Amino acid sequence: MSQHDILVLYYSRYGATKELARLIAEGIESVPGVNARLRTVPPVSTVCESTEPAVPSAGAPYVEYADLQDCIGLALGSPTRFGNMAAPMKYFWDGSSSEWLNGALIGKPACVFTSTGSMHGGQESTLLTMMIPLLHHGMFIVGLPYSEPDLMTSNTGGSPYGVSHLAHADGKAPISPEEQRLAIAQGKRLAQTALKLLK
Repeated sequence: MSQHDILVLYYSRYGATKELARLIAEGIESVPGVNARLRTVPPVSTVCESTEPAVPSAGAPYVEYADLQDCIGLALGSPTRFGNMAAPMKYFWDGSSSEWLNGALIGKPACVFTSTGSMHGGQESTLLTMMIPLLHHGMFIVGLPYSEPDLMTSNTGGSPYGVSHLAHADGKAPISPEEQRLAIAQGKRLAQTALKLLK
């Protein structure tokens, strides 16, 4: 069976969103015939002269717009910034006009995930606003159904819009067992949906 890539694209400042991305990738790769392609975006700076190295010093490589063309699906993750995605992720999507014009993502499935420092830090609004550029690109949004029992029992994160994590103010709270299971389930569901849409 040939392998197909699903792009797991994230920005993470303190590591929680990165860990959710890893768990979603685990769920994706539990489905035969699918690989997870982990990618991140570089930070942005208000200082025009400040640049990031072409290759990150650690972690996933930086995303390229060709990754959008190559993937059969997308998992998109960012920490919340006042109820919205972080600026580095928004900057990446703001530059995707060519991919929008050539329909690189039309008909592909996508899911979203996030991490916040407080319970009311904008988890659901961040998930919903991350969907907006994906809808403009013609993607199908894959959420988390309530057949996942952890949606009803989690005290930290998770919603039908996508998996989330409560990291606390210091960003050090571990991913809870419920959040772990939801992230893996979300990745698996995305991969299964992507394969069905290929047929």
